Amino acid sequence: MSRSSAALLLSLSALATSVVPAAALAQGNVLSAPVIAVDSADPVSVLVSRLDLERYKATVKGLTQFGDRRQGTKRNRDAVDWIEAQLKSYGCANVERLTYEYNPPAPTPRPAGAGGAAPQRPAGPPVSAGGGRARGVRTRTGVNNDSLRQPDARLRALNAEPSVPGERQEVYCTKVGTTRPDEMYIIGGHMDGIGWGEAANDDASGSAIVMELARIFSDPAVKTDRSIRFVLWNNEETGLNGARAYVEQRAKLQGVEEPKGSGKYPEPKWLGMIQHDMMMFDHGMPNADGTMRKEQRPEADVNIEFQSNSKMAKQSADLAWFLHGANAKYATDYPAQVGPHMTNTDSGPFQDLVAAISLRENERGTQVGSGWDPHWHQPTDLFSTFSDADFKLGLNAAQTTLAGVAKLVNAALRK
Repeated sequence: MSRSSAALLLSLSALATSVVPAAALAQGNVLSAPVIAVDSADPVSVLVSRLDLERYKATVKGLTQFGDRRQGTKRNRDAVDWIEAQLKSYGCANVERLTYEYNPPAPTPRPAGAGGAAPQRPAGPPVSAGGGRARGVRTRTGVNNDSLRQPDARLRALNAEPSVPGERQEVYCTKVGTTRPDEMYIIGGHMDGIGWGEAANDDASGSAIVMELARIFSDPAVKTDRSIRFVLWNNEETGLNGARAYVEQRAKLQGVEEPKGSGKYPEPKWLGMIQHDMMMFDHGMPNADGTMRKEQRPEADVNIEFQSNSKMAKQSADLAWFLHGANAKYATDYPAQVGPHMTNTDSGPFQDLVAAISLRENERGTQVGSGWDPHWHQPTDLFSTFSDADFKLGLNAAQTTLAGVAKLVNAALRK
């Protein structure tokens, strides 16, 4: 067992002995769930208390000003600029961009159907590699490509510019560790979206978690032994291309001191990668008629997934259960559950290289893919679609990751 794996297991054991069932829902009503009191003697408790629902919502709202932020467009580049400016305003150190090329193959021409229109393949629940077996009621899913389904003329005009091939960029920044700057955890979310909406849930909700954690950890009074990198991936919707570019460019640089003797590590050794993708909508399975309940279900939870057939499955499972323990002690409203079918998100390119997990609103392969979120890739993925109960699910995911990572990097507050 490696030193980093042993450290993770020791931390997991220590956290498990102190877990209390504080995240249990009160009377089945998430909005009446108890707020966990801040323990001033526990730096993790103090840091978690700095997460705020209104700030989280404001960050999601800030991202939605750029519409769906589809890669290869000006609105995507404007969003990248905005994210960079926000990270700098938080005092996040070493704000950088990764640059790569995305040149997709030309689409294959399709024969014309009746009336001269190209036939559309019926949308349906996708079959995802590594996903579990779907059960229960299933509704059709797919990507909306019809601009006229967006009734808001302003938003329709904002999203009208098509994607073009070429250079892409994504932003990241780093909290440098004090005693182990050569080791780090990566916290990610993808900032691009599709569907002619605002990509509020997919994935401003996850990107806002990354940005809020960057804000809190970047406080000069916060000290961590290990480093933390906060990454806002691009091109997730086209096949995880931004995350793949990062792995291709940076994996070989891990743990290399540059310049030699400087004590600086441009790419510290990866200890774990934690992705956040679609964080807010857990209203349950569709009704028999295909409709959805309007309110967040009382038994909603944060799904923490790892991939059981990956080369790092054991380490990933350990990391997932570690965050599960952090949720039980520090999250205020929603519990967490662990599942073995992580798929179709930016942690995928990391899963054979390092412990990699994904936080989501639902199980990706069996629930999202079966229509549990009717706003996925649709014009209704708008900030206004979601209630405070929905936003609280995202906030609880932020509490979960913040608490777990704070434990892993031995976060402390300078006096």
